[in-house]
Amino acid sequence: MGSSRVVTYSLNVFVPLTTFCRNRCAYCGFRREEGEAVFLSPHEVFSLVLKGKKAGCSEVLLTLGERPEVHPQARERLRELGYRSTPEYLEDLCRHILRLGLLPHTNAGVLSEEELGRLRRYNASMGLMLECAARLEAHRESPGKDPGLRLGFMEKAGRLRIPFTTGILVGIGESREDRRRSLEEIGRLHEEYGHIQEVIVQPFSPKPGTPLGGSPPPGLEEVLDAVRMAAEILPGEVGIQIPPNLVPDVVPFLEAGANDLGGLSEVTPDFVNPERPWPSLAELRERVEAAGFRLKERLPLYPRYAGDASFMSEEVRKVVSKLADESGYRRRPQKD
Repeated sequence: MGSSRVVTYSLNVFVPLTTFCRNRCAYCGFRREEGEAVFLSPHEVFSLVLKGKKAGCSEVLLTLGERPEVHPQARERLRELGYRSTPEYLEDLCRHILRLGLLPHTNAGVLSEEELGRLRRYNASMGLMLECAARLEAHRESPGKDPGLRLGFMEKAGRLRIPFTTGILVGIGESREDRRRSLEEIGRLHEEYGHIQEVIVQPFSPKPGTPLGGSPPPGLEEVLDAVRMAAEILPGEVGIQIPPNLVPDVVPFLEAGANDLGGLSEVTPDFVNPERPWPSLAELRERVEAAGFRLKERLPLYPRYAGDASFMSEEVRKVVSKLADESGYRRRPQKD
């Protein structure tokens, strides 16, 4: 049985802005080649955002391929939409999302510090999976997955005081020691900048048609070991997230040290792992609370940052003040 420890989650709407990407990761089913890739229009984005608002979401999760402009079709699409770059388009979308009273969380891959600073103004939090601090064969055709580049980006986010989500991907050819080193690097950055709000321990889920599509997913004990390692290495205030659609039962992972279930959506699927549907919130609550934990809704901005003005712009602060309660969690009424 667990203790009465709080386990958090956020309600989100997942917006897959574009499937153009400069990287070709051996396990990815999200990226598409030219001719198949899409770049959502503002109308398509806001049709999803408004569904999320109606469903009671606080978070708009904007996920996209890295540096889509390396593809001529993506550059042409941006020109059609009236933008010179993807970060410029994102900045405009996030500004309007805030005006609707929701909080953007953007995963856009590696950006420049200037781009990151501009997006900070309109994002409650941002994210980039480290995945692994070692060079792996799975990333051979992915220039943006260079570990030094990714850690450098996370450091930029720290300097800019951006509440940040990162994580490790378990089962893509890394060793246990690689996982340890990855977690130690994340911990080091948090000790210096205080901006890592959560670390995802994400099990690899094979995608048919990809180079690793025939590889087995990591075993239960291997993922549990990674969660225990994260709990041992990371500072206590950093959340440890286990994606509930990628494991058969979240309870063993909570007992191993995880304390967050990430963004759950009643509106959109997990577009990165569409073959793995979200469990219902009611089902999760029943399982988690039967094991002695308390499930509590948060914003995409973790509670300890919600009261710290140095970690948010004035535009973000105004929306957070309406959505957060006095403890920094989601203000009720909430859609449970």
